[in-house]
Formats: sequence, structure tokens, C-alpha cells
Amino acid sequence: MDKSIRDKYIAVIGLEVHAQLLTKSKIYNSDSAEYGSLPNTNVGVVTLAHPGTLPRLNKTVVEYAIKMGLACHSTITRFNIFDRKNYFYPDLPKGYQITQDRTPICVGGYVTINTKEGERNIELHRIHIEEDAGKSMHLALETDTLVDFNRAGVPLIEIVTQPDIKTSDEAYAYLTEVRKLVRYLDICDGNMEEGSLRCDANISVMRVGAKEFGKKVEVKNMNSIRNVQRAIDHEIERQIIETEKGNVIFSETRTFDASNGLTYSMRTKEELNDYRYFPDPDLSPLKVSEEWLAKIKASMPQLPRDLYNKYTKEFHLSEYDAQVLTDSKDVALYFEEVCKLTKNYKAASNWVMGPVKSYLNELTLSADEFPIPPHVLVELMNLVDDNTISFSIASQRVFPELFKNPNKGALQVAQQLNVIQDSNQDAILPIIDEVIKEFPLKVEEYKKGKKNIVSMFMGEVMKRSKGKADPKVANALITKKLEEV
Repeated sequence: MDKSIRDKYIAVIGLEVHAQLLTKSKIYNSDSAEYGSLPNTNVGVVTLAHPGTLPRLNKTVVEYAIKMGLACHSTITRFNIFDRKNYFYPDLPKGYQITQDRTPICVGGYVTINTKEGERNIELHRIHIEEDAGKSMHLALETDTLVDFNRAGVPLIEIVTQPDIKTSDEAYAYLTEVRKLVRYLDICDGNMEEGSLRCDANISVMRVGAKEFGKKVEVKNMNSIRNVQRAIDHEIERQIIETEKGNVIFSETRTFDASNGLTYSMRTKEELNDYRYFPDPDLSPLKVSEEWLAKIKASMPQLPRDLYNKYTKEFHLSEYDAQVLTDSKDVALYFEEVCKLTKNYKAASNWVMGPVKSYLNELTLSADEFPIPPHVLVELMNLVDDNTISFSIASQRVFPELFKNPNKGALQVAQQLNVIQDSNQDAILPIIDEVIKEFPLKVEEYKKGKKNIVSMFMGEVMKRSKGKADPKVANALITKKLEEV
């Protein structure tokens, strides 16, 4: 799209994120909430809405919702009422969904994001508790629809933003932060591919200077953060093009097709859905006491934004390093343990972001499965810092051996591999003399001003010393010898 046309419009975006909570049982009964079970095996009389059955609230669900609210700086509602949201779906056994309409457990708040435009807060409208529906399944080459009720009654929190997001980049950053938060809190695994984190995007466009929002379009069925970004970009462009043509934007629900990046109309939303909310008569009001809230606050872990600020402001690491280190909770916790044993935070960052993460990615491990204890990694770092071994030897030879034998010490492994650096000039000089003698033409090039050829001589010396020559000593001796030749 021509930039001059795009610049005439402002996008207005709000996101609704459903996070499936990591409880062992469902929200209103003791049926298992485990993902991946055989269809219709995690069901009972309450899940299937048998007559006469009554719901009973899962306390852990409330605590998880409050944790998310505290992490998002929300106000926690002390007196909660649960409501019935009435609508028909074949995968909703009761014919209604128990949710929170008038008294969401968390009100307001914000999530801080970083984009290329800088740091800003995305304002939240509310976070409320509700139950999930079952899942309709359409099998290939079959006309029938099958229903799996395993997911029915699985606890959710819905995190709803204000219409405060302006670009798809901000939406991407926001979803990334929300996923990090639920993972740090251990309340949701954040897996969009499996549906445990789901996002609907409400998108409209308005002309610059206009006082009213345009017609809102809701886009569903996006199974990754990247696809949310793609859907927003497409929908903004589609609405601008339609508006420029003089066409009316209809308030509707659209689905996103990841194969071509386009959205397609599912159903119109011109009339407000009448869900006939009313208080659920089978559930007592929920009161959050000061004592209970204080106990939940005391159990809160360190959050990614707190660690990010700590790494940039106290440890003086770059914003990039801090972002990478806090991307996943397990890596951040491992880094924290390393930093308790050393003040060389930059070296610790380089090791965790480099060799450690490379091994984790290669072997598809999480950092809490990483075999090398933090104190052994710090010992290895210290061997490099005091020039006992070079970084290349440490990372390419000692580190892999420690990975196989994590109970050994770094110095012990370095000695067994015979890679302790030699700073003895009498041992290094004969090797240098030999290299210089073998490459007279390269010596001539150096004499003619090609000073960077020292690196070639260094490479040869390190190779012939099997990496044991102290690089600083060797470099100084090579330069001195070349000047004397």
C-alpha cells in the first residue's frame, strides 16, 4: 500500500487473550484437566451437565488469576460474583458458560512492552475467570462433526486490553510479554499451537483527526504470535482499501487463513450478542480476604520485567542481552544462579547466551535440565579470566567434556585434557621461530605494511601448540620477532 494512503489512517487494536490454566482438575469439578488425553475420557457428570449436578469452585484457579492480576498491576476485586453467559454451541454441554460479567477478578492494569519505538504500557480493561468449552472436531473426508468434551470446564482467564494497541508490532510485543508472564508465574504453558493460549484481535481503522472509532472487526483462529501479527497487518490494509473505495466496513467476525495471510468473513456482528447474563445461582459469591491476598503476593516469583530492569540497570548489560536472558524463565533462573557466584555479569551473559543456549537448542533441553551446575560454569569462566585457558579451548574442548561429566571440576577437566595455557616464553619462542621460518613470503608481506597478517602467524602458533600457548604472550612475541627479522 502507498505510504501516503496508509498515513491517512490510524489503526485501533484491542486483544482478548484466553490462557488455559495449569490446574490438575477442572474449574468446577474434579475431572482431570490434562491435555492430550483420549477424547471424552476426562469427563464426568458435572462436565456433561447431568441434571441435578452442582459446580464447586477450584481455589487454585482464583489464586492463579490473582497472580496474573498482580503481575499486570491490576486492582483485585474483593467481592466476586459468577455469571451465566447463555449461548448455544454443540460443545457447550450446559447451554451456558460460567464466567464473570460484572465483577471481573482483576480490573485495569497494564503490560509494559518494548518495540523499536521504545517502551510503553499497554492498558488492560480486565482479567476475568471462566470455563472453556469442548472442542468440535471435523475429520478429513467425513461429513459428521464429532465433539470432544475433555476441554469443557477447563479453567481459563481472559485478559482483555483497552483499544490501546496501534500497530501489529505492538501486538506482537504485547503477546510475547503476556506469554512470558504466564510462564514465569507457572499458571499456563503459553503454547498457542496446542490452544492453551488463544488470541482474538479486534481491529478498526479511523482517519487521522477523527473523533470516533471505525467499525470493529474481530479476527479469530490464529495459532501463533506471528500469525496474529500477519492477520492484523492484512486486516488494517483491507479496511483501509475498502474505506478508500467508499465501501462500508461491517462489524463482523472473520477467520484468518495462515496459508495465504488473508482473513475471511465468518458471521456479522451488527447486533450486540444478547448473552442474557445473570448471576449463577449455584455458586456462592467469592470473597478475597486481605490475608489470602497477602499470602498470594508473598508467593509471587521474580517477573521478566523486573529481571530485565535488573540486568540493564544493575548489571549494565545491553537491552538485547537482557531481552534474550529473560525470554524464558528457565534460562533466566540459571543465569541468576550463575550471577550469585560471580560479579563478571557480562562474561556470564556471554556464556549463557552462547555455549549454554547452543547446547540447549541443539539437544532440545530446558535450562533446568542442563547438567553443568552454575558453580562449575563459574569455575570455567574464571579459568578463562585468569588466562589459565583460552576461551576457544574452554568453549570447544572443556565445556563439551563437562557436559558429559558434570560432576567433575573445570580445572580437573582442563588438566586431564592437557590444555592449560603456557605463558612460558621459552616454550613458545621455538614454535614462533619455526612458523616464521616456514613462511618467508608472509614475513615479506608484513614488512611491506600488511600488519594484519599477524593473525595468520597466531593461528599457526596456536595450532602447533595445540591451543596451549597464551594468546597475549604469543601475539606480543610474534610481533616482536617480525619486527626483528
